Amino acid sequence: MSCQGCVKNVTGVLSALAGVTSAEVTLEPGEAKVVYDPASLTREALMSAIEDAGFDAS
Repeated sequence: MSCQGCVKNVTGVLSALAGVTSAEVTLEPGEAKVVYDPASLTREALMSAIEDAGFDAS
């Protein structure tokens, strides 16, 4: 991520997923803190959604 637009984009992608309670994305150090229901969403699905939006996730 290189700008606040990227932060907003990733936040929006994560927040739109069913099972996500909250998503906080920070530009520096390029992290996302996500509260979600693991019964309805996997970590891999979260990472996949970020990657589908054009960003790296690990």
